Amino acid sequence: MTNSALLIGWLMDKVMGDPLWLPHPVVYFGKAIAGGEHRLNQGVHRRMKGGVLAVSLILLTFFLTWLIIGDAGFLGTWMASDHPVVTVVRFILSCLLIFFCLAGTTLIKEVRRVFEALDRSLEEGRRQVARIVGRDTSQLDAQEIRQAALETLAENLSDGVIAPLFWYLLLGVPGMMTYKMINTLDSMIGYRTERYREFGTVAARIDDVANYVPARLTALLMILVTGKPQLLTFVWKYGRMHASPNSGYPESALAGILNCQFGGTHTYFGEVIEKPYIGNHSRELNTHDMRLACRVNLWSEIIMVVLVFAIINLL
Repeated sequence: MTNSALLIGWLMDKVMGDPLWLPHPVVYFGKAIAGGEHRLNQGVHRRMKGGVLAVSLILLTFFLTWLIIGDAGFLGTWMASDHPVVTVVRFILSCLLIFFCLAGTTLIKEVRRVFEALDRSLEEGRRQVARIVGRDTSQLDAQEIRQAALETLAENLSDGVIAPLFWYLLLGVPGMMTYKMINTLDSMIGYRTERYREFGTVAARIDDVANYVPARLTALLMILVTGKPQLLTFVWKYGRMHASPNSGYPESALAGILNCQFGGTHTYFGEVIEKPYIGNHSRELNTHDMRLACRVNLWSEIIMVVLVFAIINLL
């Protein structure tokens, strides 16, 4: 049933995205992280306390998911049996969790909304892009808003689609859920600001490891979709120049595809963070660029799903 659960979960994401009425596990991940950070991110030994929080939540996520839908089962031998009710319940839970772990459809919709909002007014564009980026958007101009949205689209193709599918291939649904916890930790406490520099160090390093292969695979898929192998040299040059050991690869792939420039200095939580530029063609971005980027994302996702299906069937 592995392939069936993956197909259903993926199709659910294509049809539904992330409906607001449906409770999402990442929301609860965020509450757990925020609660731990509030209690532990003070006093001395902040790096150690942040590491303990990160590792504890990661292990808890893996084993809890494994106990619920894995071979052991959270109801012991009964859950591990071939009882038809148990089989159906585990299958439904697997489909739902796969659906929750994929964010391709919602991300594309949000990026389109940024460009549409910006067409109406600069302030609307700033408010809309603030929904999907961590930087301060209050002073961004139109070009910076479009750039922020497209950078996020590229980065989150890796974080929100390719990486979850990669970890599903390696460790099943528990691996997929664990990756989402790792990514949520990084997105909440993995910043190099004064508040999180020490506390979020371990979470950020774990995220770097978890995304090492998926980020490079994402860039490769994007290049494959566009049929421009010459961009491998561009990605190799600029991907390594990014402040992040991983984000630069999908971002540089998209910058090469669009022949534009990403990166630069931005403000996060009141602190100015300098990022190197990716590419050297600082032209104006437009709606055509957004549409092309969305198509690249979608087809990269489809190819990854097909690859996962094929590998699972071969094993």
